Amino acid sequence: MSVADIEDRFPEIDYEKYSNRQLAAIPLAVLALALLIIAGWYVMTGAPVTPGITFTGGTEVQIETTDSQSEIRSSLSGFEIDSIQPVAGSDRYILTTQSTDTSLIENQISGAGYEVISSSETSASFGSGAQQLALIGVAVAFVGMSLLIFALFRSFVPSIAVVISAFSDIVIPVALMNLFGIKLSLGTVAALLMIIGYSVDSDVLLNNHILRRRGSFYESTYRAMRTGVTMTLTSLVAMAVMTVTATLLRIPLLPDIGIILVFGLAADLMNTYMLNLSLLRWYKYEGVAR
Repeated sequence: MSVADIEDRFPEIDYEKYSNRQLAAIPLAVLALALLIIAGWYVMTGAPVTPGITFTGGTEVQIETTDSQSEIRSSLSGFEIDSIQPVAGSDRYILTTQSTDTSLIENQISGAGYEVISSSETSASFGSGAQQLALIGVAVAFVGMSLLIFALFRSFVPSIAVVISAFSDIVIPVALMNLFGIKLSLGTVAALLMIIGYSVDSDVLLNNHILRRRGSFYESTYRAMRTGVTMTLTSLVAMAVMTVTATLLRIPLLPDIGIILVFGLAADLMNTYMLNLSLLRWYKYEGVAR
């Protein structure tokens, strides 16, 4: 089935049955819950999301063994291991720990009967600097996106609708990262930046159809949805397949990136066609555009 066939079969939702408050209630409630989770996580841990060793500093050691992950953890119970990840297609595992005493770690691993293949260390100061740069990068990307949106539409309500939707699209995956135990890394930061791009793309598509093209409000909405929803669902399915495949093949980092993108794309569907749409409809019929 082609993309055109999917668009032709796309069902038209009767938005006239729902008030603007009803449409916005669910996305705003989910956003509020996500913010509560992040705030609670910050109170408990001192960080809005748990950083990985790339940002905290630590040591990564690759070993070779036929033991299982639980057997490795039991044998190395003498020091704290953050994670044990299998390497696809081999009997190797990648161990991470926040300790930076590489010599001691290697001696303990060798003493437990495991062969050390390689090791790398990230200092705490370097990790802290990398974390600041990553957060600055996300903030700059978001601010830059906001300024571009305001310059593009030159009207407060349509612009703030895009910004709020993009903000929610980032906050919801971050909250779910805490619940699913996914740590912040350079890869997951890249996934969050990708979500900003996906979010802006779908929101601008909807805004352009409603505000700048001919046809009634609902005709424009349905035209935008045929393209936007199909595009987002296609990306969401692709990311889900990548996540499952990477998990089965034991490819490090890709499962985390994939699941974050799945969270973000699902949130984008909700925020674009409920929250953003409700603000645009209010602007069109009750706000300054009436």
